[in-house]
Amino acid sequence: MKKSDILTPVGIGLGATMLLLGIYFNDGFGGVTSFIQISSMVVVIGGLTGALFVNFNFAEMKLSLRVFKESFRDDDYNLRELIQLFISLSEKARREGLLALESEVEELDDPFIKKGIYLAIDGIEPEVINDIMNAEIAATEERHSKGRSIIEKAGEYAPAWGMIGTLIGLILMLNQLNNPETLGPSMAVALLTTFYGMVLANLVFLPIAGKLVSRTEEEIFMKQVVVEGVIGVQSGQNPKILEEKLSAFLPAETTKDYQEEEDQKEEVT
Repeated sequence: MKKSDILTPVGIGLGATMLLLGIYFNDGFGGVTSFIQISSMVVVIGGLTGALFVNFNFAEMKLSLRVFKESFRDDDYNLRELIQLFISLSEKARREGLLALESEVEELDDPFIKKGIYLAIDGIEPEVINDIMNAEIAATEERHSKGRSIIEKAGEYAPAWGMIGTLIGLILMLNQLNNPETLGPSMAVALLTTFYGMVLANLVFLPIAGKLVSRTEEEIFMKQVVVEGVIGVQSGQNPKILEEKLSAFLPAETTKDYQEEEDQKEEVT
């Protein structure tokens, strides 16, 4: 289940606000307006977009837009619930057989879990299930990597195009050396393109790429837990043994809490 990730827009907004406040406290609203230069924006954004078009094909560019949107959404992963799901499936499979899981599978939202359980119901060997599901994990990781690479490249290109814009401004400024009063404003405009490029790279593109790396690692980790759970259910493992096996994926500080909760449930029953 996906939900909005409020930290991404809040982080970008906070960074932009701090920049604006830093400018404002130094020179008031006049300072803020002096940082708005359309020609500098055109050089950085236009050059950056053109470089990405050269570097990637159309399908990859479309993929990057979808990946970029994912940085503003969050998968609601809950490892404890996932473990409990497979314990429940294991108990039912041992009592009623694997075919009895069909009704349970229909209620699941995660297509990866559904695929694994259907493979188990179809009687596929555990080794084959492991190969099929790990192949899908590898394909998922590759897709994420491709989409993320465009955002990482944007983070690399943005400062470079900022420098190119600065060079353009310096060249134009040097042509006006016979007019000394224009040198200061011209230099300020020239440096703005570098400012825009650095802000885009370090406040938007590179942090988002870093977040996407974390998201991919989390998703791959959860899928690996699913693979172990599916194989445990398919091979008819004792639910208690399966629980112990899957609990090893929990963080150390969470394992203790999880065990205490399970002990309390046993006492109640």
